[in-house]
Amino acid sequence: MDRSSRNRLTVNLLPQFAGDTLFDAIARAVCRAGCLPRKELYEAWEVARRVRRRYRGGRIVDLACGHGLLAQILLLLDDTSTTALAVDRRIPKSSSTLVESLEESWPRLKGRIQFVEADLRDVPLHCDDVIVSAHACGGLTDLVLERAVEVGARVAVLPCCHDLSGADLGGLQGWLDGPLAMDVVRVSRLRSLGYRVITQQIPGDITPKNRLLLAEPGW
Repeated sequence: MDRSSRNRLTVNLLPQFAGDTLFDAIARAVCRAGCLPRKELYEAWEVARRVRRRYRGGRIVDLACGHGLLAQILLLLDDTSTTALAVDRRIPKSSSTLVESLEESWPRLKGRIQFVEADLRDVPLHCDDVIVSAHACGGLTDLVLERAVEVGARVAVLPCCHDLSGADLGGLQGWLDGPLAMDVVRVSRLRSLGYRVITQQIPGDITPKNRLLLAEPGW
């Protein structure tokens, strides 16, 4: 199976997810919704399970959320997070279809996720939030990190679409390719601000932009 495929998951693909695992059950709900590409399912799952190994509880805040699948998987993986906020400049109309499909399988999700169309700069955040963003393009990743640092919240990002024009590469471009240098500088900046940083990768067959950065206040 090509896990990087951008083709939508539909009911025709339900037999491919016939197992008894939580992932298979989520995949079947996504297939029934019929609005997400296969790649996004696998990205959200791989990011969510790594986040939950480190960070439990707290309100989930999914910035540049798209359909909000990442936030909903995080709720499924840890019920001690009672609510989730999913924020984007434009929320896809089909996000409600995905929510309904997941709620049909897990009624306990009903009413626990709120979608908001807003600028990420305007969203009120709190220190006990778990702030996440999967493939926030370009400078949006830096904005997500800045917002998390403002309130001292835990944060996890999967950077995407690195814009190298005028970027701070820390003088590392002689040794490292531009996108990697940019991510190294992000880690260094967070550490200088007192954050504990964990660097991981999700499988490269899902996306080559697979570097996952997790950080929490060290104080």
